[in-house]
Amino acid sequence: MSAQWSERREAGGRFAIWLIRAAGLHAGRGFARAWLYPITLYFYFRRTRERRDSREFLSIALGRPARAWDILRHIHSYAATILDRIYLLHDATLDRFDLRVHGLDQIEAEIARGRGVLLLGAHFGSFEALRALSLHQPEVKLRVVMDLKQTRALNEVLHALNPEVANNVIDAGVDPGALALSLHEAAQQGALIGLLADRPRAGEPTAGVEFFGRTAQIPVAAYQIASMLELPVVLGFGIYRGGNRYDLHFETLAQSIKIPRSDRAAQLQVWAHRFSARLEHYARQYPYNWFNFYDFWDRSAQQPARDAIISVGNTG
Repeated sequence: MSAQWSERREAGGRFAIWLIRAAGLHAGRGFARAWLYPITLYFYFRRTRERRDSREFLSIALGRPARAWDILRHIHSYAATILDRIYLLHDATLDRFDLRVHGLDQIEAEIARGRGVLLLGAHFGSFEALRALSLHQPEVKLRVVMDLKQTRALNEVLHALNPEVANNVIDAGVDPGALALSLHEAAQQGALIGLLADRPRAGEPTAGVEFFGRTAQIPVAAYQIASMLELPVVLGFGIYRGGNRYDLHFETLAQSIKIPRSDRAAQLQVWAHRFSARLEHYARQYPYNWFNFYDFWDRSAQQPARDAIISVGNTG
């Protein structure tokens, strides 16, 4: 249906994104941030579906009807994190941020095992902010799984800022065999494999979970990957606190996930529920960091988890 997130058009064209990038790097972050206010107003009045979806989520998360000011704050927070991607991908500018790290010991313990780690995030806060982990573990390679066809213009501009980051992207849009091989190689190298685990693509296997008292469909591929590659799973959320402040939260979801074929659907359901419970925990505390501007509870595109099959080499 038209409300499916993957069918929403990308906000802004290449010229507009390049202009913001140039202003951000050459005129300074303060100058660029001043433009967030008219940009916020523009999207508030022009993107009616996103405004509606923001109002619905905030009304649930805040426990009261969301006001116009709440929605404006929501859009502004999203725009601010998009702008900050310019600086978070530019190594020379990382020191301009006030970054507080929570749970560093948990992810360091899993990295120290040397078998690779699956780092699960969400469209919540800034996943790029988690790159600050490299300040503590510079020897760890971060490989991020993402569909390069989505937000193509934005990705082109941002990756031009840091080609090394672009080279470490694992494209989720390739055929399943090539994706499986890339994941296997990254795990063999002991890499930190980043994956957003809250938003399914059309036709992707999902499991129904309770999220803010409603049923939502979230993808289950991450838990199969963890099982097949025998990887520990760590949650990572880069929460925007306004200005130049971010809180980085890491916590271990599982040191080991085993999903037998005979009980696949039930086990995928369990792990999807555990992930959604922790995501809801943080989203209740920081609702303006929720960046799924679509009908998250729309179940029209669901697919039973029992149909999920991912092959990694000859494993599975």
